[in-house]
Amino acid sequence: MKKKLILYVVCATAALLLVNPASTLACTGISLTSQDGGVIVARTVEWALGDAKHNQMVIFPRGKVFRAQTPDGLNGMTWKGKFGLVSVSGYDQPHGPDAMNEKGLYVGVYYFPGFAEYAAYDKKQADHSVSVGDFMQWMLSSFTTVDEVKNNLDKVTVVDVRDPRFGGAPLPFHWKIADASGASIVVEIVNGGDVKIYDTFKGVIANSPTYDWHLTNLRNYLNLSPQPAAPLTIDGQLVTPFGSGSGFVGLPGDFTPPSRFVRAAALVATVRPLPTSLDAVFEAFRVLDSFNVPVGATATSDKIASDIESATQITTAADLKNKRYYFHTMSNREVRMIDLSKIDFTTVKEQMIDVDGGKKHTVREISITEFNAVE
Repeated sequence: MKKKLILYVVCATAALLLVNPASTLACTGISLTSQDGGVIVARTVEWALGDAKHNQMVIFPRGKVFRAQTPDGLNGMTWKGKFGLVSVSGYDQPHGPDAMNEKGLYVGVYYFPGFAEYAAYDKKQADHSVSVGDFMQWMLSSFTTVDEVKNNLDKVTVVDVRDPRFGGAPLPFHWKIADASGASIVVEIVNGGDVKIYDTFKGVIANSPTYDWHLTNLRNYLNLSPQPAAPLTIDGQLVTPFGSGSGFVGLPGDFTPPSRFVRAAALVATVRPLPTSLDAVFEAFRVLDSFNVPVGATATSDKIASDIESATQITTAADLKNKRYYFHTMSNREVRMIDLSKIDFTTVKEQMIDVDGGKKHTVREISITEFNAVE
């Protein structure tokens, strides 16, 4: 593996801050449950400026020794991981925006510009200081539940590390953390290090502004309903809706974070009953289809990167009960799965794997033989 680098997440690099950032930020997260006790945490990952190589996965073994990064270098907190994990990668680095550990703890990272403000770095406190990427690794390698994370947040201080390998860009994030019990929180660090914790609404998360603002904004959409609008008779004239879906007239459909939060909340709140975890996995993919971002929808023609097919570069669904991690990518819509329960995290080597196989879309032709076989 390459030397440890700070977390590179889809929604942050120097280029992001310098080249039309509004065209790139569209990560959306949800959670679903099934009637058999399954808990599915799913999200889209967007990056519109170039191929971030989110088709790569990294496996971290149990017992890995981590050393956190600070503005002074790799002199931050040191810890030995108790649990192994699987993570999406980015730009060939052994870190990424989304991951699950062997016990079913999940952490996803979302861009949070204009609001994230980490604690000032104090050299005297370096032994418990961590970068934003280290913070994610620390949670996943150390804990099994949301409550354990909450009870230990005071053990670390997240500091702003502007790594020159990423152009010295600030990396403002907030985090969604979930476990197999269905517990789910959002952690935001604001005002120079104040840690804010919010219980999620149906597991929904987007980007800025702060989570409490998004919850307040939901009150503007109380009129939305899966029920069709009722016909009206006005001065003897009957006026009826055109068809199904009229209860959702006014549901925002653009790609801004406030609109995506409302849309995700509405779609998750009205999801059909789901018998099994696998049903919930594929329902999560269907819901998130509403958040796929075509490249041209958020970038002008002179800003469209030539090496990507879609701003939505990967969509993931983590089955926290069964420890299975599902995903499809912009280059291959076939759903693939990593079963963490089949990985021996004691002996497995830290490694990065390319899961796209040459970035070719999988298409299965239905042959004439299959047609002839139908009686």
